[in-house]
Amino acid sequence: MVRFKLILTSFVEGFVLGLGAAVPLGPVNILIMSSALYRYSAAVAIGVGAITSDITYLILILFGFFNFVNHPTILLIMSIVGVVFMVYLAWMTWKSRNTSIHAVSTQKSTLWHNYLKGYLLTIINPYAVIFWFSVSSYIAARDLNILATVSGLLLSTSLWVVLMPLMIHKTKHLISQRIAMLFSIISAMILLFFAIGMLWSLGQRVWL
Repeated sequence: MVRFKLILTSFVEGFVLGLGAAVPLGPVNILIMSSALYRYSAAVAIGVGAITSDITYLILILFGFFNFVNHPTILLIMSIVGVVFMVYLAWMTWKSRNTSIHAVSTQKSTLWHNYLKGYLLTIINPYAVIFWFSVSSYIAARDLNILATVSGLLLSTSLWVVLMPLMIHKTKHLISQRIAMLFSIISAMILLFFAIGMLWSLGQRVWL
């Protein structure tokens, strides 16, 4: 009975942790939302890529490689690559601002390409390393069941990347082309803002 209560508590806390990581507006969510207007499967592919990246970090933790990833030099390289990649995504989002939200058949990017976008955007984000370091510390401090906690976390993030873009895609008929274009422009600007923020943090680490 005590073990079941621990597993249930761990699962619930992991589920809430997952929502805390998935729901806030970040680069991945911006990319998912802007893609969902045009193609639901592409948006889900981006989300699955991000989740796979989280699983990658989980494996690194379980096999003791996390300290290597958490090295200052590695984080510096990740930051540089992350800035470049985020600027690239901002540019691509800006370029597609005039694309009709009904022109599904003209989408050139494959699901694999969208999956890689989500994976790379998360794996090269230093904040993902900090998040997983915090999660592992939280699990240890609370003496939670690791498997149950991670299961709850992955379930909540999976539900988010499936249901959130579905809601946007199903209601896109309520969105005019002008609003869709404005959303793409704002999305590009937000991605650029995240890139600048990462660049600023990078500069502080290098020069301070």
